[in-house]
Amino acid sequence: MLTIILKKHEDRRVRNGHPWVFSNEIAEMRGDRQPGAAAEVRDAGGSLVGYGHFNPRSLIAVRLLATGTADLDDAVLYRERIGRADTLRHALYPGLDCYRAVYGEADFLPGLVVDRYGDYLSVQFLSAGMDSRREIIVPLLRELFQPKGIVARNDVAVRSLEGLGEAVEVLYGEIPEIIEIKENGLKLAVNLLQGQKTGHFLDQKENHLLLRNICAGKEVLDCFCYSGSWGLHAASFGAASVTCIDVSERAIGLARQNFALNGLGGRFRGEATDAFDRLRSLKSEGRRFDVIVLDPPAFVKSRKALKEAQKGYLTINRRALELLDEGGFLITCSCSYHMEREMFRDLLTTAARQAGRRMRLVAARSQAPDHPVLLGLPETEYLKCLVLQAV
Repeated sequence: MLTIILKKHEDRRVRNGHPWVFSNEIAEMRGDRQPGAAAEVRDAGGSLVGYGHFNPRSLIAVRLLATGTADLDDAVLYRERIGRADTLRHALYPGLDCYRAVYGEADFLPGLVVDRYGDYLSVQFLSAGMDSRREIIVPLLRELFQPKGIVARNDVAVRSLEGLGEAVEVLYGEIPEIIEIKENGLKLAVNLLQGQKTGHFLDQKENHLLLRNICAGKEVLDCFCYSGSWGLHAASFGAASVTCIDVSERAIGLARQNFALNGLGGRFRGEATDAFDRLRSLKSEGRRFDVIVLDPPAFVKSRKALKEAQKGYLTINRRALELLDEGGFLITCSCSYHMEREMFRDLLTTAARQAGRRMRLVAARSQAPDHPVLLGLPETEYLKCLVLQAV
């Protein structure tokens, strides 16, 4: 087994609960240095810090799995961790069969994501350590979940930081082109092979309920709608009409299908266009809305891109506020980890000032609890969802 010795004092953050060892914190290495190799990590004095997966190609050199003795190639370890993670979800959502079953570091399985969609699993191996242990993990997923199919949605850029390729692979069984799930009692068509993330945005399922008491008889605008989840919930809560905007024709088609599945097709208006441009043209047309939802993809993938991303968030929120009726609500989100919560609120304050609007904060939410946040690892909390009212 690879032995890693840390520089003096570089064990402090890890001992406080942060499970990553960065390459510049290492003083010495002895043993097998292959990507994914099991490693024991010791402090400068030789005391054990923990055991983890090593990757020489990544800035995150070690992702820790255990602070005590552990065999990182023993299926028992992964069976216990996956089982315990799923047990937590059953406690949170009794009877639910669509949820995030494993959320990487927060479930002490760094680099592994498992989303359950009824009879199917969508999996991501985001680290070299987990990717090299597929032959251990996939049989365990079959044993524990008894799925009809498992797909690996490894078409994510973060894998390149680990020296891994991007691909979508069916690992077991068959995956239909479209499956149907339920969220808050609504039917949703999901594409596990080509849909965004692992097929659906499971992290917003509780935030969608924020629309319950503010949509009846209202005109709603859902920007960056993807499959229309926000707009669909608005329609189910009595919205008079919902305009869904997404740059993708496929997304608009999926949103239209989801409205029809729930008998709400008459309230759907879809536009395949750029949301930034459409928000501007809606103002010139004199359009107004009672409720506006902004749930864009992550504008910032790294801290280096933060300044440019801030401009994007500021622009869309200012333009949305210019379209909002008095007393209306803006639900605005950021799934960018680097866009910190206070930074986002400050940005919205600026957007309101530039739009000449007085706004009050009604609610501030994060991701659903099946995406738990590990104290000591702030990177596990990424989603910001704020409800603002024009006053």
